Parts: sequence; structure tokens; C-alpha cells
Amino acid sequence: MDIGNAMAKTANLNVRIDPQTKHGAEQLFSTFGITISDAVNIFLRQSLLVGGLPFEMKQPRYNGETEAAMQEARNIISGKKKVKKYFSADELFVELDAEYKAEQSPVSKKRARKGC
Repeated sequence: MDIGNAMAKTANLNVRIDPQTKHGAEQLFSTFGITISDAVNIFLRQSLLVGGLPFEMKQPRYNGETEAAMQEARNIISGKKKVKKYFSADELFVELDAEYKAEQSPVSKKRARKGC
């Protein structure tokens, strides 16, 4: 058997992936000087070497504050929680500036000191 011929043979692998992921992966791997095909080969060889996925698969764990923020976002998206909507960034910033100025006023500071 000619080892040179055996090494030259390849098999095709077709993978469906969203365009943004593909583009991001191409950019990432190009910084290492490799292609997506090279990266897939590395992944498959490493999988064979370790006898499974070459990384730990697990659900991400977030702290309570992050979990609460994610749930709040889900509730907003689903319509379970009603929030004020702004039609422009300028409109939002005008309101934020007004709230900030109200918090900085002498009356607000006196209330804060009294615990009101």
C-alpha cells in the first residue's frame, strides 16, 4: 500500500450552519492561520484522541442577579411585563437626564437623608 496515496484521500463533510456563525468562525480561525476545514479536522482528531467531545458540555450557571435579569428580559419579550417604550434614543436620554437632575436636586437629597 502506498502511504502517500492513502494520506492524499479525503472525504467530504457537509455541515449546515447559520451565516453569522460561519463568518465569525472564519474570522477567528484566520487569526490562527487555519481554515474552518482545518478547525473541523482538529476538532474531529481531538475527539478521537480523547474518546468523546474535547470539551465539557454543561448548562451555564449564572448568579441570582443574572438569572433574575434574564427572566425579566424573557417576561418583557413575551409581554408578561409591560415596560415604557421609547421611539428614539433622544427621547430616552431626555427622560434619563430629567430623572438624574431630579435626584440631584436639594429637595431629593433632604428626602434621602430623612429616609423618605
